[in-house]
Amino acid sequence: MYKLTHLKEIEAEAIYILREVAAQFEKPVLLFSGGKDSIVLTHLAYKAFYPAKIPFPLLHIDTGHNFIETIQYRDDLVERLGATLVVGSVQESIDTGRVKEETGYNASRNKLQTVTLLDTIEKYKFDAAIGGARRDEEKARAKERVFSHRDEFGQWNPKNQRPELWNIFNGKKNIGEHFRVFPISNWTEMDVWQYILQENIEMPSIYFTHERKVFFRDNQWLAAEECMTLKPTETVEIRQVRCRTIGDISCTGLALSEAHTLEDIIEEIAATRVTERGSRADDKRSETAMEDRKKSGYF
Repeated sequence: MYKLTHLKEIEAEAIYILREVAAQFEKPVLLFSGGKDSIVLTHLAYKAFYPAKIPFPLLHIDTGHNFIETIQYRDDLVERLGATLVVGSVQESIDTGRVKEETGYNASRNKLQTVTLLDTIEKYKFDAAIGGARRDEEKARAKERVFSHRDEFGQWNPKNQRPELWNIFNGKKNIGEHFRVFPISNWTEMDVWQYILQENIEMPSIYFTHERKVFFRDNQWLAAEECMTLKPTETVEIRQVRCRTIGDISCTGLALSEAHTLEDIIEEIAATRVTERGSRADDKRSETAMEDRKKSGYF
């Protein structure tokens, strides 16, 4: 009797969810950040609908402070898959007065993405936004359903979620409301990397050890890029680092690493005692930083 392996089982679940989205919603979109989870999600969507093209566009919220490797990878992937790309610009939100840019040493555009995302969803009338969030990442995400309802203001109420019985997902909504859908909710960080290895998925070079100018702040290494303002006591060093999770440059911590291959990354993750989002500066602003952002419409 044929038995599914663990990776094949969670792959089948994710593909089923993606097909449910295509069946239940009129205008879904896949949220693409250029990070490993959204890359795996895009790969799953490709497999779910092959040999047809992915039947919904990819949406990237561009903070203007992205790693150049991420943008190059995004453009190459879209061209290779023949996918449609929609870009929401945080800089445009700033220029039009929709949001106010933060100032100071800890300024970040990460939080500003929320308004840009909601504006873009409204502009294109997307009724489902498919994301790569996983429940093991952070306690707020552990509360999230696979089909996560958002009200007409794009907000999430964790106490007012619909029950999910087995693999039955309820996508019914009122006009102006939409859903966030998380097909890899039940995956772990290790699952993601083992799946990437199994499927031989090409990844941005920034995930592997490379030489980069960095500086040390609040017990983590940050990229010394043009958008970062250093304190007088901070100095730039050249170190061998890699990204464990990718976001806006201002909040993406870099890990000292010697992981040059996928096998090295898997071995490194198996030995670490630091959580994946422990390297994200935006999660350290308060004890409920992630949940507060999610309630207001964050990914």
